[in-house]
Amino acid sequence: MKKFTLAIILSLFSNLLLAQKHQERFSAIDVQHYRFEIQLTDESDKINGIALVTVKFKKDVQRFDLDLVKTKPSGKGMKMIALMVDDKKVPFEHSGNKLSINYVGKAGQSQTFTIAYEGIPETGLIISKNKYGDRTFFGDNYPDRGQHWLPIVDHPSDKATVEWVVTAPSHYQVVGNGLLVERTNINDKTMLTHWKTEVELPTKVMVIGAARFAIQNVANVYGATVSSWIYPQDREKGFYDYAPAAPILDWFINHVGDYPFAKLANVQSKTQFGGMENAGNIFYSENSVTGKRSVEGLLAHEIAHQWFGNSASEGNWHHAWLSEGFATYFTILYMEQKYGRAKAWETVLGNRNQVIAFSKKNRVPIVDTSVENYMEILNANTYQKGGWVLHMLRKEVGDEIFWEAIRKYYNKYKFSNALSDDLKEVFESVSGKDLDVFFKQWVYQAGQPEIEATWTYSKGQLNLELNQTQKEVFTFDLEIELVYADGKTERKTVLINQKNQKWTPKLDSKPVKVILDPDAWLLFEATLIEK
Repeated sequence: MKKFTLAIILSLFSNLLLAQKHQERFSAIDVQHYRFEIQLTDESDKINGIALVTVKFKKDVQRFDLDLVKTKPSGKGMKMIALMVDDKKVPFEHSGNKLSINYVGKAGQSQTFTIAYEGIPETGLIISKNKYGDRTFFGDNYPDRGQHWLPIVDHPSDKATVEWVVTAPSHYQVVGNGLLVERTNINDKTMLTHWKTEVELPTKVMVIGAARFAIQNVANVYGATVSSWIYPQDREKGFYDYAPAAPILDWFINHVGDYPFAKLANVQSKTQFGGMENAGNIFYSENSVTGKRSVEGLLAHEIAHQWFGNSASEGNWHHAWLSEGFATYFTILYMEQKYGRAKAWETVLGNRNQVIAFSKKNRVPIVDTSVENYMEILNANTYQKGGWVLHMLRKEVGDEIFWEAIRKYYNKYKFSNALSDDLKEVFESVSGKDLDVFFKQWVYQAGQPEIEATWTYSKGQLNLELNQTQKEVFTFDLEIELVYADGKTERKTVLINQKNQKWTPKLDSKPVKVILDPDAWLLFEATLIEK
């Protein structure tokens, strides 16, 4: 017990220091723009980079930090070559994953730092061979792995515009964030490709990809070009599989708001994830291409991220459900309108089961500030439970208010950052409801209701006993359906706000069945038996 308690204390202290460290940095600097000049080669996995990082100082500083992983004994990591401002050397220290720059910056001043470096990325930029044995280069920054190959502020709250100037062997096509500025044959063997964004992005979704591609322009949707980038060997299958991206994009624009980026490239890749929502430049697993068009849901999920996660981004990693929970539920919303509620609700119920299973092993809230390894945030709480929070919010406020609040939330925080309380405030302002209890128990509190219920019928009265067996007491509206022998049904809504509660309505006849939450609007686990 002492060791456990000490571990908790140390963990909380570590998190506090980390948060304080980030806060100190964000109060001092704001990166405005990155220009990454990257050289790729087939001779080795070493990259050569020149990063031009434009920093605005929020206050007077004598020193500030960027994130860049230094070369390790394994030989992986980045080695600094030079750091310059206006052709003058700037002193620096490079240790661990921190590049500390000794520079006297004045509040309100903007300055561009030229950083020359080289090395072999351990992760972040995945240099490998695809399933056909062809060499490929794919950025894979999420959540905070960009620092393994780029000098950046590797945190979602510091957004910046970005441009990529990539020099690579000419047999590769290079895709990146933003619009294509230039593609030039330097010589018979080398190609320069330049991509540039006009809007700010979090570093988690700033990437390039270089491989042999078959490229198809699928459609132009409200000014945004939708394209597919497929391994040549999978050309026909991939073009077929990725084609639904255009109508999906159209649906999101019409339901959420204007598409935030200049293009939508859907790229077959070597990402470690099933899909990775890089801004305007989505990477999908190379095995996503089957020719069976079985990835429509995956396409919808990653396209949803372009609004939620990429444009309106979580303020810190512990609120990642504002990205992943949104993408999870908006995939369901898209599927609901296309295939009907019954089909969508199959996913809703499956997601509920995943949340319950996760909770039995990991009883933690959605916003879990104890997490230090941010890959651990990618769990059923962040995805499925986050989606369920939105599902229950929809029920709480009604469809019309739900969509109005979603659009207001996005418009308020597009190209910016939000935390869970920001979402709460928007929904409160639109609905006129007090949602303190709702967010406290579903977002900041662990678990969900676990109900053991029994019912009897005697002398014209139903006796339904509901016991919450979990530690915390939840407050929620429970819809109850009564089914009678003649096939008729009636529904009642009961406010549940106690550990042990009874509902005893007068009924003209005995129901043959009592159903809790018949339409699956509540995240809970229940057993119900007739005594």
